[in-house]
Amino acid sequence: MSSISQNVQPDALPDLRNLGVIARILLGAHLLALGAVVFAEPSWPQALMRFARVAALLEPLLLVSVVALYVASPWLARLPYAYGCATLLAIEVALAATLHELAAQAGSNFAPGSLARTLALAAGITLLLLGYFRLWARAYSPALAEARLQALQARIRPHFLFNSLNAVLSLIRRDPRRAERALEDLADLFRDLIADGRRFVRLADEIALLERYAGIEKLRLGERLRIVWELDGAPSDALLPPMVLQPLLENAVYHGVEPATGTSEVLVRIERRGDRVLAQIENPFREHEPAHRTGNRMALENIRERLRLFFDAEARLESVVERGRYRVEIEVPYKRGGAGPA
Repeated sequence: MSSISQNVQPDALPDLRNLGVIARILLGAHLLALGAVVFAEPSWPQALMRFARVAALLEPLLLVSVVALYVASPWLARLPYAYGCATLLAIEVALAATLHELAAQAGSNFAPGSLARTLALAAGITLLLLGYFRLWARAYSPALAEARLQALQARIRPHFLFNSLNAVLSLIRRDPRRAERALEDLADLFRDLIADGRRFVRLADEIALLERYAGIEKLRLGERLRIVWELDGAPSDALLPPMVLQPLLENAVYHGVEPATGTSEVLVRIERRGDRVLAQIENPFREHEPAHRTGNRMALENIRERLRLFFDAEARLESVVERGRYRVEIEVPYKRGGAGPA
């Protein structure tokens, strides 16, 4: 019997254009240099003086490195992991050697003693940071799988599936064509659920999924549900994690429409603002039903975690209550291209 594929994600260099990654590089390099100096010097005053000398070379090296790696990031990402690490290490060592020579020629009082020590420091910090990012990625891979499994439970609630199937059953005799279309929409919805959660998808596909889901809910709720679509400014080629918008629409229906007896309006607005993509989903807000609000917070934390896994610090998810309306906003970087691994 063949074994079940574990779908292990291969090692890859971090996104060197991500603000979170850049912040970790800057902070990590300073902490490593400070730790090495404190370990080597017997007293704090001497350690701080020596760290000042080290920082005089470290600061310009980090600045040049961040700019160089930002420019080279797309090319480095296409290399195999081992070659990418070796190339990145070579870049850092070459930059360190160049800056050391410039500091020596300028007669800087803070220039470190020997070229070998400078190169060893640059290589050591680079290797330690590469090791950290590798461990960080591996540590979060199980979290991605776990977040996806939790998202499945939050998105496709048993009551939704049960009620949708009952609605389809009620249509089979009087409107078989409509019942068939509803079953096809359900099949498409579950097909997207079991797709690879580590791959980016096009916004156009996510919007199509939203429309299929809305059609199923419209079949079930009838005139009680009214959805206003504002999608003229939506960039269809934008990339985002799969299934982050559908749970928000489901929450809007579950918390804002189902408890009401009359017609309730849900607003879906997606647009591009410069180099960012903004999605807003808005529904009526009701003060009662604390259990519903608790479930909503759990779903939002789930989505926030998934955005963090894909975009690190560059994504934003916020919720606000204004004038009897509850609005959730997601803002992510505008990335375009074919869907692929995160």
